[in-house]
Amino acid sequence: MMKKNGTTTTESKKRGFFAQILHDWQLWVMLLPGIIYIFIFCYMPMYGVQLAFRKFDFSKGIFGGEWVGFKYFIQYFTSPMFKTTVSNTFIIAVVSIIFSFPAPIVLALIINQVRQERWKRTVQTVVYIPYFISTVVLVSMLNVMFAQNGGVLSDLLKHLGLVAENANLLGQKQYFVWLYVFSGVWQSMGWNSIIYLAALSGVDPSLYEAAKIDGANAMKRVIHIELPVLMPTIMILLIMNMGSILNVGFDKVFLMQNTLNKGVSEVISTYVYHLMAPTTGAPQFSLATAVGLFTNVVNFAFLMVTNWFSKKTTGSGLL
Repeated sequence: MMKKNGTTTTESKKRGFFAQILHDWQLWVMLLPGIIYIFIFCYMPMYGVQLAFRKFDFSKGIFGGEWVGFKYFIQYFTSPMFKTTVSNTFIIAVVSIIFSFPAPIVLALIINQVRQERWKRTVQTVVYIPYFISTVVLVSMLNVMFAQNGGVLSDLLKHLGLVAENANLLGQKQYFVWLYVFSGVWQSMGWNSIIYLAALSGVDPSLYEAAKIDGANAMKRVIHIELPVLMPTIMILLIMNMGSILNVGFDKVFLMQNTLNKGVSEVISTYVYHLMAPTTGAPQFSLATAVGLFTNVVNFAFLMVTNWFSKKTTGSGLL
């Protein structure tokens, strides 16, 4: 019978919950700060979701106010902003997943093919650097490089005939999603490739040697050795991405947003911000809470469906 720390597995199972805590109290003490942090900042604020079902009253706070049921959900679902914000959010999220999710996988596979360690470290350093550029600086760079007049990249695209001569890449609606997505790919794919490179480092070198002996070229080694190793990691990260499909990054969208592209850049997160901090009128806290709760419910549904599909197809999942 297997022993662990001097205690058999059977004895460990028979031991009660509190007895296990006392037995491994050092580990629980190490976990305690994290548990307290999560309880205070993740679980306690969840009580605030009841504000979505109440009419907010400044004098009574979030714990008072008239109970109105699903009034604010219906108000959002029937408002013109529902279709606009949901469609804009889905479009940006889906295009981001299509281009941003595979990019670090491909990059990791390419870097893994580099055999010279010095060149490999240089490539990794270069592709990691953009991740450490803040969102504010990144958007400032986009404003400079894609300016309608004098922007280096906008002038290059016009010279190549990829966009019209009078195109305003920062103001025209058809360019917003592509600027948002591909700037995100450039910034994050190097950093996101780290986890895939870590998974590839665990591949047994004898598998590569056996594949070479059998005549497998580089592409076949990727398909039959590396991709199967990466598949569990890919599915776990895909599930996590699908679990936040409606949480399109607020900071970057808000900073890139202007009056010309607002028709495609007004996503759920920026809409909630405008409800909480309106330019005119009082903040609509209850409506903003209802919109936020709706977003989380949809995200949870996507998470569960993707997790179920992953377990059915690959056998790996979060739950």
